[in-house]
Amino acid sequence: MNPQSGKIIIIIGIIVVILGVIIYFFPNKLNWFGRLPGDIRVEKENFKFYFPITTMIILSVVLTIIIQIFKRLF
Repeated sequence: MNPQSGKIIIIIGIIVVILGVIIYFFPNKLNWFGRLPGDIRVEKENFKFYFPITTMIILSVVLTIIIQIFKRLF
């Protein structure tokens, strides 16, 4: 391990703490997450199938942008 790895681990930890605080104090603000148009949901009597494809695509794009910004800064 080098000092660069330590910085990355600290940044990831800070991001996780911030997300935890947001989820804990504002749970009703994230109701849209997983319920976007394009997310597939099938619910029947004894069967539930849920595939949040639109949510995962948006999450992937946002995370890719964040990772690219961190790569350029560090």
